[in-house]
Amino acid sequence: MTTIPTTDTTERHRQILLVVEDPPTRAFLADNLSADGFGVHVTDELDVAATLAADHQPDVALVDVNGGSGIGFARAVRAQRAERVNPTLPMILLGSQGGELETLRSFEAGADDYVPKPYSYPELRARTEALLRRCDPTRGHQALRVGAVSIDAKRRIVTVTGRPVELTSREYCLLRFLAREPTRTFTKDELLTHVWDWRFEGQTRTLDSHACRLRHKLGDAGAPRMVLNVWGVGYRLCDPVPAPLDPPADAERSTARPATPSA
Repeated sequence: MTTIPTTDTTERHRQILLVVEDPPTRAFLADNLSADGFGVHVTDELDVAATLAADHQPDVALVDVNGGSGIGFARAVRAQRAERVNPTLPMILLGSQGGELETLRSFEAGADDYVPKPYSYPELRARTEALLRRCDPTRGHQALRVGAVSIDAKRRIVTVTGRPVELTSREYCLLRFLAREPTRTFTKDELLTHVWDWRFEGQTRTLDSHACRLRHKLGDAGAPRMVLNVWGVGYRLCDPVPAPLDPPADAERSTARPATPSA
């Protein structure tokens, strides 16, 4: 277990939890991430990783798939089985063999991104920066409200009529993106590109499962009819509010006050 601090203490630097089994790869990534200004907490053991995540509250985790154990770690974090670990911790899984099956398993376990081996450091750094931008709680300063749902981007809190709703990092990012234009239908390609920063080449099961879980969580908290599936197209957050209808002429006449008879 190693922590590599940054030398500049003028501000809080972004913290990365790095969980990689291969020693040369682990050292290479730790050195480069530290040189790029990140505070890096390094280990090759998943139980130690959970302790580091709880103690240091990193901004993002880079985790080796490592024969499936990394996928199990992601699943445990998202299911809140890792004690004191933020269940919305942004997470990138580093693939061991690549291929569609491992990619889908990683996303379905709750990963925010998946990078297959061999990968270049510049690409991994760019994907890490992109994930941090998408999930940055300081972007935007006012709570965004859609019906009963309130999204406080600064504190990264979602509530329904004041009741907190626990979301994973990806569910939160999906909700925020849909809430930009809540009645607009976004295509699945748009959502995969902007929320996942990834293309599945036609495979959308992970998007559908995240949307379904988000819909149920909001509904259970008291906000039904959210995250609506537009068959064959994509999703929108909610239906437009219909404009009030003008009362029929007969109704207007029936409610009019009768004229006062003249003396």
